[in-house]
Amino acid sequence: MTPDALILVGAAYLAGSVPFGVLIARSRGVDLRAHGSGNVGATNVGRVLGRRWGMLCFTLDLLKGFVPTLAAGAWLGALGRTDLPASEAWVWLAVAVAAVLGHVYPVWLRFRGGKGVATGFGAALGVFPMLTLPALAALVVWLALVAATRYVGISSCVAALALPIGVAALVSLSDATHRGATPFYAATACLVALVLWRHRSNIARTLAGTENRIGGGRGGHGGAQPVRRDGPRD
Repeated sequence: MTPDALILVGAAYLAGSVPFGVLIARSRGVDLRAHGSGNVGATNVGRVLGRRWGMLCFTLDLLKGFVPTLAAGAWLGALGRTDLPASEAWVWLAVAVAAVLGHVYPVWLRFRGGKGVATGFGAALGVFPMLTLPALAALVVWLALVAATRYVGISSCVAALALPIGVAALVSLSDATHRGATPFYAATACLVALVLWRHRSNIARTLAGTENRIGGGRGGHGGAQPVRRDGPRD
């Protein structure tokens, strides 16, 4: 990997590490890690501070994946191409994964961050078109499942699993080859594994019937609940 590529990857990690959830909550006088689930992502921001702040956090977390990934694609001259040389594809995807790792393991929070869904979605949108269209399809899956079940965690896991399926479908419909798409399969597999790992406690609670559904109550500055202690803070 060239020095320029290492700079892009490092910058993406640092961008992903910006803890917008913590900063938003702090601006409202709340320590996010001490309320709700203790997680620093958009779902907990919405639970503790209300939907408007949760949506703001989701947007900012999405952008910190999207902007560095899109910028790297522009630098590589890769935007809009399905026939990338493997060396360029690996660099581009390393930037995307680095942004997500920054959110999940942020240097500013002693490597204890969020679950990576919003940042991963933003990073995938930035890899145009190879991950953009599959990411939008995964979003439709997520929205449908959340509407049907009101479980954010398990919906995020299923939507993540839909991402590599979407990549395979896009490759079949484009002029790309499955062999040439190997870096994209590898990157989406990493993202799926990371999302499933970070949602392992949600999966366990869903199976046990103790997982919280969205819409079952709304947090606010005055009504923020202490952090739940029945499982890992992830």
